[in-house]
Amino acid sequence: MDLLDLTYAIVGVGALLAALLPRLLADRPLSMPIVFLALGAAVFGLAGDLPSPDPVAHPDIAERLTEIGVIVALMGAGLKLDRRIGWRSWSSTWRLLALAMPLTIAATALLGWWWLGLAPAAALLLGSALAPTDPVLASDVQVGEPGGAEDGEDEVRFALTSEAGLNDALAFPFVYAAIHMAVAGADPRGWLGDWVLSDVFVKIGVGLLGGVLVGRLLGALFFRSRSERLHLASHAEGFVALSATFLAYGLTEVAGGYGFLAVFVCARSIRASERDHEYHQVLHDFVEQVERLLTVLLLVLLGGAVVRGLLEPLTWGAVAAGLALVLLVRPLVAWLSLGAGPGSPWERVAIAAFGIRGIGSFYYLAYATGEAGFAGADLLWAAAGFVVVVSVLVHGVAATPIMRRLDRARGTRPPGVDAPEPA
Repeated sequence: MDLLDLTYAIVGVGALLAALLPRLLADRPLSMPIVFLALGAAVFGLAGDLPSPDPVAHPDIAERLTEIGVIVALMGAGLKLDRRIGWRSWSSTWRLLALAMPLTIAATALLGWWWLGLAPAAALLLGSALAPTDPVLASDVQVGEPGGAEDGEDEVRFALTSEAGLNDALAFPFVYAAIHMAVAGADPRGWLGDWVLSDVFVKIGVGLLGGVLVGRLLGALFFRSRSERLHLASHAEGFVALSATFLAYGLTEVAGGYGFLAVFVCARSIRASERDHEYHQVLHDFVEQVERLLTVLLLVLLGGAVVRGLLEPLTWGAVAAGLALVLLVRPLVAWLSLGAGPGSPWERVAIAAFGIRGIGSFYYLAYATGEAGFAGADLLWAAAGFVVVVSVLVHGVAATPIMRRLDRARGTRPPGVDAPEPA
């Protein structure tokens, strides 16, 4: 059997399933990520000739693939949100970012240090990598297509989408803190000042500024260009969304800022340029298709990595810590952070419970372990892989019935479901 021919066949099956499964699984307690995770495990378990997709053995490839997957998902998340940014309208988001995320990092790092016996730097890296919710695997609990109706987004889907769009970037300062600790030692006197100035304020500021500038420039080109040939919104070119993604990310990273933050802010700036234009739908649809294909690839590789030994270094302590993060730490700290915020009590419970972990966690691990040496790196990868697999399974099974029940309680339809035809 020719390996290249087998690869072509696997890619073809994956692409076909990526188009069919969202419709086939729409009303079932089963998600697309679960199917592709299982497909990857089956393919790499049965086809021994396929090269190992182990991210520990190929950290550079893992970093680049996950990086592309995250930034494309961030552009999609930014384009689909209809609600304007504001202190009150985004209250749930700010609570999750300012309170839930740092508390999750601290609690997970404490578990890593106290329970797993990791060095402080490795424990902080574990907390930083696993704290952010994921924009790639959370489509079942995110808002639907851009529709222009700001009051049409329910609080659960809005909060989870906006949180996933922003907290991937805001985890980076803590990842850098872990890198500083691994290089210079746990004593913060040698690196704390530079970390606060450079990795917190400067990089976040450059990320915000880069996203706004690129988004506004592209928005002006899309919607207000005087030349018909340059007025891209009139030509419905969806692939331009990739141009916006890579421009915002690349230019901001070159300037020394957080590219993840810039991509999401760029998408929001493009929406703000001409909020209700139908071109947003074109851009979103193209990004969603690319994101779905990348998700298939990453999940198949993750399933393959699992059956090829990614979880072998896992200990029972790491299993307990991973389950605690998914089932206890995130739900509890997010629920406390939301307090008496927007939404009903049950909606706040749902927001807290659906802290989906995913591809971004692998990116942070690949990036950090490439920058510095971390004791127990194999255990970090195994723990992250276990948490992501558990999150995919638990949240994938629970998402459809819980979101359907919330929609029924509100008397609304889930995104993408049309109203029934009158009799």
